[in-house]
This record gives sequence, C-alpha cells and structure tokens, in this order.
Amino acid sequence: MIPVNLSEVSEFSLLGFSEVSHLHPLLFVVLFSLYILTLMANTVIALIINSDNTLRTPMYFFLTQLSCLDIWYLSVIVPKILENLMVGTIAISKTGCAMQMFFFLFFGVAECFLLAAMSFDRYVAICYPLHYIIIMNSRVCKSLVAGTYICGTAVGLVHTIKTFNLPFCGLAINHFFCEIQPLLELLCGNTSPSETQVIVVAVFAILGPFLLIIYSYICIILSILKMSSAESQQKAFSTCSSHLLVVTLFYGTASSMYLRPKSSYTASVDKLLSLSYTVVTPLLNPIIYSLRNEEVKGALRKRWRNINFV
Repeated sequence: MIPVNLSEVSEFSLLGFSEVSHLHPLLFVVLFSLYILTLMANTVIALIINSDNTLRTPMYFFLTQLSCLDIWYLSVIVPKILENLMVGTIAISKTGCAMQMFFFLFFGVAECFLLAAMSFDRYVAICYPLHYIIIMNSRVCKSLVAGTYICGTAVGLVHTIKTFNLPFCGLAINHFFCEIQPLLELLCGNTSPSETQVIVVAVFAILGPFLLIIYSYICIILSILKMSSAESQQKAFSTCSSHLLVVTLFYGTASSMYLRPKSSYTASVDKLLSLSYTVVTPLLNPIIYSLRNEEVKGALRKRWRNINFV
C-alpha cells in the first residue's frame, strides 16, 4: 500500500467489534451496565473516604486517587465503545485519536506508579511503624501522587507524538479505541523501531513500578515473619492483601498486552485483554477494597445507617 500522509488525513475508522456484529446489542447492555456500576462504585469509595475522619490516612488518600484514576481511565475508553456498538464502525478524528491515546497512556501509567506508591506506604507502615506518621506526611504523599502524574504525562506525550509522526499505510484501526498495538499494524515499512520503543517504555512504565512493588513486599514479608505472634502477622498481612490483589489483576493484564513483540499480536485476543484492564479492573478495584477492608466496610455501614436514619 502507498503510505498515507497524516497531514492530509482528518480521521481514522474504529472497527470495534465488527466481527461479532450480531452480539452488539448484548455487548452494549453489558458494557453500559458495567460502566455505570464502576462509576458508582469508585465514586462511593472516594466520597466515603473523604467524608469519614477515621479514614484520613495516607493509605486511603492513595485509594481515593486510585478511584479517581479508574473513573477517568474508564471514561476515556468506554463512551467510544458504546458508540461503536450502537452504530458499528465509527470515525474518530486524528486529533481525537491522538488525545485518546495520550489520556489512556497518561491514566494507565499514572496508575502503575500509584500502585507502587501504595506499596511503599505499606512498606513504611509495616517495616517502620513508629516512624510512619513522620515519613508518610502530607507533603510526601502529595509529592508521590504528583510524581505519578508526571510519569504518566511523560510516557503519554512520548508515545503519542512519536506514533502520530510516523507514516501510515492504512486508516482502519482494528480495535475499539486508539490503542498502540493496532496502530502499529497500520505503520508502513519496518516497524521494529516502533516495537522497540513500545517495549522500552513498557519496561519503564510497567516493570519499573512492578520491581519497586516486589522489593517492597519482600521487605514486608521479612518483617512479618519476624513478628512474635500469629495474630500480629495476620493483621499485618491483611493490610496488604487488597493491594496485592489489585496489583496482580492490573499488572497481569497490562504485562500480557505490552511486554511482548508485535509478531504475537492477535486482534481478537487483544480486544479481550483490553476489555479486561479498561472495563473489568476498574470495577473490581473498589469491590476488592470494600470487601476485604474492615475500615472501609465499617465506614460504608455507618454511612448507610445515617442515610436510613434520615
């Protein structure tokens, strides 16, 4: 194919789930329901934490940020999916596609580093409990969150600017949003440099925070094993279990998507993987934290009693 000059092109086509068009009505109902549930669940978690004085701690400050990131992350992707399911193949402007890619990467990478910040918080709480309040003060917490957004911005800008300055041989994106891998499929000529760029950035944005999390939990486990009573060990581990589940869920899907060569790319499989970390994970995060955290459950019960009393 003849390379298409993007400076002369105003839009791309998102094919979405065109291969299963007969399932569009069912998929629309399911994804719309999940979208509303996710928005409600994350909003409730954020409101509960901010309205309960007993939850004004660094861990819950980070959890509020996680809920907000999940809401924004989801809202970048799902509206276009729903539009695609309603009308079939849809057009997205070049600017809109670039913005969608940037914000998807921005929120996704920010969440990677936020999970690392949350593991650092648990590391300090368990390994240095007497110094926890001093180390994890308000300034440090805000700086860690600011750092996650700076990293997200940097990765989003690098990928977006680099990708949209390359020559394309096609304009039909075989996906439901402007994802990196399907866009690489449209590039002309040798795409190895672009693949390498994706892997290098993924190592920084995914493996980097993940290694910090692993190191934090190695130190945490060693500290827990040194505790004198089984009750203390169980209590210490219970404060980390929710975070561990969220990390496993998020990094499991993200690494399977980005830490592999383009040669193993399969559109149908990658759409399912994309759905798992763009739709399912943001819904499961607040459920995991609310069901496995006694303090959050207590705050929810207290708020529910107050509502019923009124």
